[in-house]
Amino acid sequence: MATLGLIGSGNIGSTLARLAVDAGLDVVLSNSRGPETLAELVEELGPRARASTPDGAAAAGDWVVVTIPLRNIDQVPAEPLAGKVVLDTGNYYPQRDGQIPELDAEETTTSELLQRQLPGAKVVKAFNNIYFKHLASLARPSGAADRTALPIAGDDTEAKAAVVELLDKLGFDAVDAGPLAEGWRFQRDTAAYVVPYAKAPRGKGISGDDPGSPASADELRAALDAARRYRDTE
Repeated sequence: MATLGLIGSGNIGSTLARLAVDAGLDVVLSNSRGPETLAELVEELGPRARASTPDGAAAAGDWVVVTIPLRNIDQVPAEPLAGKVVLDTGNYYPQRDGQIPELDAEETTTSELLQRQLPGAKVVKAFNNIYFKHLASLARPSGAADRTALPIAGDDTEAKAAVVELLDKLGFDAVDAGPLAEGWRFQRDTAAYVVPYAKAPRGKGISGDDPGSPASADELRAALDAARRYRDTE
C-alpha cells in the first residue's frame, strides 16, 4: 500500500492526512514536537495512520509533504529524502519567517530554496495556494463535473507525474505551471492564490463559513496567466 509521509501536521498537513486516509493510503505524520503530540490525530484517522519523527515520515513516504513555516526549512532532513518526491506547500510570510533577501528581490522562489536544502530530492510545489478548509471541502472523485484543479511546479518530469497521480487520488486535477522557478505564479498575493476557490473578493480575506467554490483547470490557467501579466506590467 502506498504511503504519504508528512513533515508538519498543522492545518494543511492534517487535512492532507484525512484526504489520504479516505483515499485508502497509509499515512505517517510528524511534527517538530514529537510523535506523542499527534496521538489524538492518529486516533481520529484510524489504523492507516501512525506518528513518527520527521526522519521516520521521510523514510516511510512514497510521497513526502513538507508543510512547515519557511523559516524552518533548514530543519528538514535531507538524507532520508534523497531520491524521494517531495511536495512543498510553503509560502513566504515575512512577518512570520523574517525577511529573506533573495525572495524579497524575486531572485528565487520558496520551493527553489527547499530544493537547495534537499539536493537529492525531487521537489514539486503543490497545495500552497488553497485554504485548508477548501482543500477539505472541494475534493471530488475522478471525472466529477465540478472537480477542482490545483497548480503544481517542478523541475523533474517524473516527479510531477507522481504528484499528479497523488492529487488524483486525493480528489483533484492538476495544472502544470512549469519548473520550480515558475512557482511564484501561485504564491501569496497573486490571482492564483486562494482566490480561485474562495467566494470572497481578492484582498477581502476568507469567511470562516465559506465552503469554497470549485475551480476548473481552465479557470486556474487564467489565474496563472493573470499573475504573469501583472508581473510583466510592474
